[in-house]
This record gives sequence, structure tokens and C-alpha cells, in this order.
Amino acid sequence: MKNFVVAAIFTYAHEFAVLRLILEQRGISHFFQNETMLSVLPFHSHALGGIRLMVHPSDIEEVNQIIDDLQHNKDLHIV
Repeated sequence: MKNFVVAAIFTYAHEFAVLRLILEQRGISHFFQNETMLSVLPFHSHALGGIRLMVHPSDIEEVNQIIDDLQHNKDLHIV
């Protein structure tokens, strides 16, 4: 996880619930940086830079496509 890059930044955990399930189903290595801290202190999101979706550089194109598909799907929209 040393060479992972930021694929997206979210303010609250509910914004990426569906995305997390899709990434897990497809076996894409990822983690959400600051997720635990912001579950304890949710109003500090902007101060900590949000919750960062970190992925391996080899998966970045696939993850960006998944995020783009979710944003254009009116039934499963990322905030």
C-alpha cells in the first residue's frame, strides 16, 4: 500500500458505500484513508482533507471508470 494513489476524495462515509462493494466484488485492492478518524469526528472532514480512496496505480483507470459509471447512473449515484 506504499505506492497507492488517490482515486477520489469523499466528505462522508455514506458517499462511497456502493463503490466499496463494487471494488470488493471486483477484487480491486483499495483502502479509505481517514475513514476511521472521520467516523469518530465527522465534522473534521474538511480539516483532515476528507476520506481518500487509495488504489494501486495499475487499477486507477478501472476505478475511475467505475466512479464515472456510478455518477451517470441515476439509481446508484455517488454524492
